Amino acid sequence: MPLTIRRPDTAFSKSPITGKKRPREHDKAHLDFIRGLPCLITGKRPVEAAHIRYADARYGKLEVGGAEKPHDKYAVPLSPEKHAEQHQGNEKEFWAKAGIDPVQIAQSLWSNTGDDEVCEIIIRESQHAEGRT
Repeated sequence: MPLTIRRPDTAFSKSPITGKKRPREHDKAHLDFIRGLPCLITGKRPVEAAHIRYADARYGKLEVGGAEKPHDKYAVPLSPEKHAEQHQGNEKEFWAKAGIDPVQIAQSLWSNTGDDEVCEIIIRESQHAEGRT
């Protein structure tokens, strides 16, 4: 008997049952919190909440359409200059050059939103891990 793997209804950005897009998770308080942290790359302030657009199956992060923003849980703090740079070319190459796994860090920040001390440690340690500071 062949093995059948059932896909959950949430496996794609459009529901296979209704054909409708799943709503974006928006969290203004989290984005405001992200904007109060130091830049993930430079450590400087002020920052913008930069959404990670590319998909990463390791974390269950789905692809978004061209005119769509990802869920707010996939946002990290970037200086305005780095945020513009993130969107100027290939985003995966931007993050690889920075030596950062932004999806992992975004999930850590999301899990600890509201805790300035822990989130600043997450950012600082991600910089030390790659030898940037």
